[in-house]
Amino acid sequence: MSIWTRIAAALSALAAGESLSAVFDLVRGAPEKSVGFTIAVIALGAKMAKADGTVTRDEVTAFRRVFSIPEGEEEHAAHVFNLARQDVAGFDAYARKIRAMFGPGDDELLMDLLEGLFHIAMSDGLYHPAEDAFLSEVARIFGVEERRFHGLRARLVEGAPRDPYDVLGVSPDTPLRAIRKAWRQAVKDSHPDAMVARGVPEEAVDLATRRLIAVNAAWDEISAQRAA
Repeated sequence: MSIWTRIAAALSALAAGESLSAVFDLVRGAPEKSVGFTIAVIALGAKMAKADGTVTRDEVTAFRRVFSIPEGEEEHAAHVFNLARQDVAGFDAYARKIRAMFGPGDDELLMDLLEGLFHIAMSDGLYHPAEDAFLSEVARIFGVEERRFHGLRARLVEGAPRDPYDVLGVSPDTPLRAIRKAWRQAVKDSHPDAMVARGVPEEAVDLATRRLIAVNAAWDEISAQRAA
């Protein structure tokens, strides 16, 4: 059963008149983490589409920066998008529901989710200040450390300050041995198998390729600086 079929089943379980945010109470638990992850990215992406004052972007094109969506399945992604866009609940209420949906050991999965939102924000080639404020607040609700948020922005936003230390989540005064350890952990966390194991759907693991390029580039830059 594809992720999109499972999403359709989750949406059909909503009672008449229930908002999309109620679905996050239905998909708690490890077996449905990938469903919750996918709906969360699309739902928050819909809310973010309003953040920059633009609601006419092609949502399917935007979400294809994160997910592999086979022909014929676009309607499921578009349905989630439209339900979220029509819901009067604010994005912060969604973010709190999503945070509660995942357990205390799901911090990396929340980082994956936030990364997906960055890719959607950049789908039109621009990074609007309102999108930055949106993502910063979502990160705060998710409990993401400011340095890790800056690292994501450095990797994913064209023109953002690209501090390699931020990318690896370390400070400039961190010993090289500890930086190497952080780099190796980042590589391990970015492996597709590790991402699927923590709840990222297989349809979204292409995120790993782009992340690995940035993580390795940051390590190369830091190690070259230290060797100079």
